[in-house]
Amino acid sequence: MKRRLAREIAVQSLYQMEMNEVEPEAAVWMLLTEAHEDNETQIEIRNVDEMRIYVVDLVRNVWSRKEVLDDILKDYLKNWQVSRLSRVDRQILRLGVYEMIFSSDVPPKVAVNEAIELSKHFGTEQSGKFVNGVLGKMIHDLEQLKTKHVIK
Repeated sequence: MKRRLAREIAVQSLYQMEMNEVEPEAAVWMLLTEAHEDNETQIEIRNVDEMRIYVVDLVRNVWSRKEVLDDILKDYLKNWQVSRLSRVDRQILRLGVYEMIFSSDVPPKVAVNEAIELSKHFGTEQSGKFVNGVLGKMIHDLEQLKTKHVIK
């Protein structure tokens, strides 16, 4: 399974959920179906179920913690509010923070690099630098953040 593609679908699903108030399963299934039919992506049939399970779980985990993730983010946004972020940047940052703090199978530096790549792909010209700056600052406090939010 390609995790970068899974993250792309997760970001798109989170965006769709915020815009249209759809459930994770519906958002993911629609996007996976589109990706499967896209000749560039070419998800093999045998991998669709594995990808769907992984992405739905990822999206559910991010969505269910969005208030916590936003609360963490607000401490790293200088003179900015989470609500003022573009919807795309907000979803990418939520996913990056989730993977850094709550996901045990993604190294934090990988989570940051993947978030930067996602922001370059989906965001504006400035998104990559912005995401790098926010998550780069956060990585220095990672152990404190994990202790505060994961180990209770």
